[in-house]
This record gives sequence, structure tokens and C-alpha cells, in this order.
Amino acid sequence: LYPDALHISRSLRKALRRDNYRVTLDSAFPDVMRACAESRPGQTGTWITADMQAAYTELHRLGYAHSVEIRMDGELVGGLYGVALGKVFFGESMFSRRTNGSKIALAWLMRQLLAWDFRLLDCQVASPHLARLGMSTLPRDAFLARLERDARAPDRTGRWQLDVTPVF
Repeated sequence: LYPDALHISRSLRKALRRDNYRVTLDSAFPDVMRACAESRPGQTGTWITADMQAAYTELHRLGYAHSVEIRMDGELVGGLYGVALGKVFFGESMFSRRTNGSKIALAWLMRQLLAWDFRLLDCQVASPHLARLGMSTLPRDAFLARLERDARAPDRTGRWQLDVTPVF
């Protein structure tokens, strides 16, 4: 998903314009991971095991793994996490406890990544949901060429903070 190619539907645009949520970066990384690991209807397990949570939490401590948190009335209702290398963000997982929670997180992240000149958000697994948001698949050779170039760009390590106020 290219930062400038995010498709924002009319209903998501309305949700983004409401003033009933708060967006933060890197303020509740372990909470976001736990929420992403929760079972969903029709799901029998998760790849986000305790060992994986410990590994990603260490990457977060080192400044490479990041989270986006969406709160409504003080409650964590949506978010996502992933790893940033150079100008590429590797999205690992997202969750939503309220309608549009994860999509709001993704929209804000994409606007911030665009402002920081990130070139790509790797969605890892294609899905109809992500395709509706603007994701496209790349042939493996093209993807590896992008990684060779963009992941080697200077890193934006450390704790992230929002420095954009996107207009949706």
C-alpha cells in the first residue's frame, strides 16, 4: 500500500471527520499487541504468541516497532502495529473493537508516513478488505527491488509521535 494511494470511502471519511476519538503513536504498544492477538469470530488461534509479543516488544524498545492507538472515551478501540525499516513500514496486525477503529488507525498512519516520506506499507497478506483500501500486489522481483532501495534509507527509529493533523 503506497502512502498516497489509500482509498478512503465516504463512510470512513465521515468517521475520520468526527471529533469523538483520539489518535496516539507508541503510547500503548503492548496493549495493541494483546488486542491484535485476541481471538475473533471464526478464528481458532493466533500467531501472536507470548514469545512473539516479547520479541516485538523488544523491537519496540529498540525503536523499530511502532503502534497506532485509537481511543474513544478513554478506551482503546482500534489500532495496529508493525516494524519500520528505512522508508518501509511492515504492517503486522490490526484490531478494531468499534466500527472503523482499525481503519481510522490506518488512515492516520498513512498520512504520517506520507509526511515522513515513507514509500511503502507492506501489508504482507492480500485480502479483499485491504484491496478496498487501495492495496495492490507487486511481483516479487519488483517488491524486492523496492525493499533493496527503500528499506536501506535512513531509519526513523525511536518513539514516534504524530506531527501531522491530516485533513480527510
